[in-house]
Amino acid sequence: MELLLLKVLIGFTVGTLIGLTGLGGGVLLLPMLIFGLHISPIVAVGSDAMCNFFTKIPATIIHLVKGTVRRKVVLAMAVGSIPGSFLGVRLLVHLRELHGAGVNDFIKSAVGLLLVVIPALLLFQKRIEDRLVGRQPTMKSFAFMSVIGLVGGFLVGITSVGSGSIIMMLLLLFYSFPPKIMVGTDIAHAVILTGVTGLMHFLAGNVDGHLVGAILLGSIPGGIVGSYLATRVPVLWLRRILCTVLLMTGARMLWA
Repeated sequence: MELLLLKVLIGFTVGTLIGLTGLGGGVLLLPMLIFGLHISPIVAVGSDAMCNFFTKIPATIIHLVKGTVRRKVVLAMAVGSIPGSFLGVRLLVHLRELHGAGVNDFIKSAVGLLLVVIPALLLFQKRIEDRLVGRQPTMKSFAFMSVIGLVGGFLVGITSVGSGSIIMMLLLLFYSFPPKIMVGTDIAHAVILTGVTGLMHFLAGNVDGHLVGAILLGSIPGGIVGSYLATRVPVLWLRRILCTVLLMTGARMLWA
């Protein structure tokens, strides 16, 4: 019973932080599953992907209703991200077959690297957006959509991290859509990517259904609370503190 409550509490905490700061669920939840609950990294990755899928569905519906999703961009990225995710999951399964529990060390290193790179990019996201604002997309940039999806899909397949943050940063390099369009398109694609990734991990036996249920039980109301509090707390400083903590966590995973 105590373990169940702890899982729900972690879900609530992550949901609240997502609602407050807009940081991706994977980058926040995965370290808590690995270090807080001591979940096997490969199971943590699969369960995290499944959690991300369910938590992004309501937001996607809202963005579709509001018309803030570019469907052609979502389709173009999905053409690359679905096979990319498949390759990532298959790589983990292959490594598990070859090295057994050694696959968990590979996952920790990959996640650690992303937890260093992603928060560092997030700290400079506003500057990146300011430098690229007003730039018109070119035909060449559209050609890279599937490549962006392929890279992002592979990373999500092996770590469950990056369906929002990494792909958003890659989009910023090639596009100049209004922020709402960028966010809506990114979230809509993330539902497809995390859904496919979660399903493949489930079929590979890497998803703990009870863990996913407990996390969602806490994260859904947590997201509502966080969104409500977002206008009442210094979000910018909280976001910077979280990014710093994630950087330290990533460094610990790399040099542990």
